[in-house]
Amino acid sequence: MQRYLPIFKAFREPLIVLGTILLYGLLFFFQAYLWALGLILIGILVGSYRLFADLYESLRKGQYALDYIAALAILVSFITGQFLVCAVIALMISTGRNLEDYGVSQAKKSLSLLAKRIPQDVTLYEKNKPGEKIRLNKVTVGQKIIIRKGEVIPLDGNLESNNGQLDESSLTGEPYFIDKIKGDIIRSGTLNVGEPIVINVTKVEKDSTYRKIIEMVQAAQNEKAPLVRLADKYSTYFTLITLVIAAIGFNLSGGLTGALAVLVIATPCPLILATPIALLGGMNAAAKQRIIIKKLSSLESLSRATAMVFDKTGTITIGKPQVTKITLKNSAYKIPDLLSIAAAIERNSLHPIAKAIVNYATEQKAKQLTASDVKEIIGKGISAKVNNRQYVLNRAKNNTTVGIAIDLLENNKLIAVILLEDEIKESSRVSIKQLAKKLDLYIFTGDKQSEAQRIANILDSTVKVQAEMTPADKQQGIEKLQAEGKVVAMLGDGINDAPALAKADIGMVFSNEEQTAASEAADIVLLGGNFQLAQTTINISKKTVAIALQSIRWGIGLSILGMIIAAFGFIPPILGAGLQEAIDVAVILNALRASRS
Repeated sequence: MQRYLPIFKAFREPLIVLGTILLYGLLFFFQAYLWALGLILIGILVGSYRLFADLYESLRKGQYALDYIAALAILVSFITGQFLVCAVIALMISTGRNLEDYGVSQAKKSLSLLAKRIPQDVTLYEKNKPGEKIRLNKVTVGQKIIIRKGEVIPLDGNLESNNGQLDESSLTGEPYFIDKIKGDIIRSGTLNVGEPIVINVTKVEKDSTYRKIIEMVQAAQNEKAPLVRLADKYSTYFTLITLVIAAIGFNLSGGLTGALAVLVIATPCPLILATPIALLGGMNAAAKQRIIIKKLSSLESLSRATAMVFDKTGTITIGKPQVTKITLKNSAYKIPDLLSIAAAIERNSLHPIAKAIVNYATEQKAKQLTASDVKEIIGKGISAKVNNRQYVLNRAKNNTTVGIAIDLLENNKLIAVILLEDEIKESSRVSIKQLAKKLDLYIFTGDKQSEAQRIANILDSTVKVQAEMTPADKQQGIEKLQAEGKVVAMLGDGINDAPALAKADIGMVFSNEEQTAASEAADIVLLGGNFQLAQTTINISKKTVAIALQSIRWGIGLSILGMIIAAFGFIPPILGAGLQEAIDVAVILNALRASRS
């Protein structure tokens, strides 16, 4: 021993140094491991917090949640000490939710363009002074604002200038310029195409016509996706299949680790993600076509429709009836005077019949008068004061001639009857023939039977007609069809169809006045009068639901295939997590196809 002591002394210092390095190395490695473990645990907590919070909320409400499988996968991986797998699952869930948020934002993108049309600053009118600019939401009723050529009207009001010219196509869909005179109603969202005009504001920003359209969109965006009902049809079976395959994996592939590999792949993101993205994508595609989906659930309902009911005038017909005759009922008046009165009132309405009367008055060079206290009454027509006298224009109750008869009354006394004739829209002819192949079609109209049947015969022999119906009759007609087991869609013209639209499973309205009760009652608002929009809406609804179901089915199919392979031990948990993430991305990309119009 003494013989080797010099050798030991010679190497003592180097050995101490080496030992010290190894000791510090072990301490550093252990510390690094603790840091890594801590970071992983923080990642697990951050990534899964929202998952468990939502799960708790669903349990508290007694609801079934698709997140149960994901939560179970996290718990099993944590119990088995596979913290890295647990972190990857949490990352996968978090990434999936962020991808969902991104997909939803992309689906909503074009809808936000509606709000951007309206300027946020307006110029107040002050005679012989430069106008002060103020924020739109600060403008009050009674203030006057200047609208220059090419600017969008930001608020509703009355024309203060002697005359003006507007493009109302954003509300009516008709590419025509409309002449206005002092006192006429001016609606927000329309475009000033003439010289600068001054408007006396009658509605603040939150009550304006165009704001109502934006609110419809916002309400639809904020509604919880109803297509989860489609996912629910598959979720129970998917959960049961997952548990069975996980049990097989437990027995064949090493206990909880084998079960974990199955659970990781089974995380039901395809069911969770496909639904809202496809649905909002469909809403986005509709918005591009000037179709406002107020209720997201209406897309799913419309895809299941078996019957469709139409109003006739302004819906099926061309929307531009022509005045053919005016019959006096009071000798105290002359026809030119009556035409001036009728035009003064109807110039404040966007209904096709109103436009026809105004155009006829212009052709006849009738004197221009101004109406005040204008009110459109659902099912009754429009009323106003002209030269301090109260007048009402509404559909004639006892029309015995072919065409549309409008009564003009003063203080409830008939003073004239205006007769108009309308033509069928070419888009109606084409679309109804296509719709008749898939749906039972009905016409509910207030016109007399002979006129309604004439229109129906031109369109398609399979279209059934019910004529001389009041708004209440139309509502009862819808109820009768529903009692027969039909899923009913109703399409009206936005004036007197509100009760039927509200009763129908899906209410659709050609809205030329966004604040009518018809628009409030409808689920879907078609901006303009092109009948093909109805067929387009149905096509979008079917495409949206088909894409959602396709994403759900393919996502489930790929997940089940992966679970079976994992159950036999060919896919470890960490690889399974990556595989599920790839399936999620594929599902999202497929669901986004619904955004394409």
